[in-house]
Amino acid sequence: MPRSRLSPAAAVLAAASFPSLAFACACGCGVFDVGSSALIPYGPGGIAWLQYGFLDQTQNWSGSSRAPAADNGDKNIRTNFYTVGAQYMFNESWGVMAEVPYTDRHFVTVDSGAPETFNHVSLGDIRLMGVYSGFQPDMSAGIVAGAKLPTGDSTYAHFDPDVEIGSGSTDLILGAYKTGALTSDQSFHWFGQAMWQHEIATQHHYTPGSEFNAAAGISFEGWDLAPNVNVAPLAQVIYSHRGQDSGIGDPENTGYDRALVSPGISLAVDRWKLYADAEFAVYQNVNGNQLTAPVAFKAIVSYGF
Repeated sequence: MPRSRLSPAAAVLAAASFPSLAFACACGCGVFDVGSSALIPYGPGGIAWLQYGFLDQTQNWSGSSRAPAADNGDKNIRTNFYTVGAQYMFNESWGVMAEVPYTDRHFVTVDSGAPETFNHVSLGDIRLMGVYSGFQPDMSAGIVAGAKLPTGDSTYAHFDPDVEIGSGSTDLILGAYKTGALTSDQSFHWFGQAMWQHEIATQHHYTPGSEFNAAAGISFEGWDLAPNVNVAPLAQVIYSHRGQDSGIGDPENTGYDRALVSPGISLAVDRWKLYADAEFAVYQNVNGNQLTAPVAFKAIVSYGF
């Protein structure tokens, strides 16, 4: 059976389908939708993965600099993201992909002068995608297209609309990727990914802002520790844009632009692969006052079949 790794097609999504937060908190969860060069399927076959992501938003930000905590009623949004995903390529050109997220969120906000703490755990917004990788014989370029479904809880009473685990919207998703070798021995590879997401149907008089996320990076795949055991470090830059929300909530405190740098590493053992990275914010420009996290973490365990 051909060797199978989480492909750029999957990498566009496999970083997880985290709903973006905005109300007084520039989550930047969309950056997880791109990143990690990994995963070209070298022929027909499938891959399944489990991903964990962690984001702890504690810093109040306004414009392009930190702002006093007193300017923001929200004090902390700490989220654990768990996502189960699978991709199957029927041939060298066509495939399908699905992701099912599960989210555990801790929210601290000040109401009438007293801090209140709320915790909520729920299914997130499921993504269903089609994959086309037939632009080149080596499957190194392709597109993904599909939809995010409103399966996540968007009505939890103690969360504002943009802090809800689900957005309540059905979104169109379009993405593209390209990878290539930088050296003749193919030890160094480059990759680029981009994804755009925009709502096409909404609920509860709330419309989340559209998102655009892109990543570019370099990976080194020349460290073979043993037969069928490989270690590959990676470095990437990520750009994330989210438009302002509209409708109920607090649209003035939503929307942002962010740039991040992210070192990562993967360990491949036969058909198993473990990937982990940290994503550090180097530039942030937000509307109003929003909570931000200086760093985000993610890890992916995948199995090719």
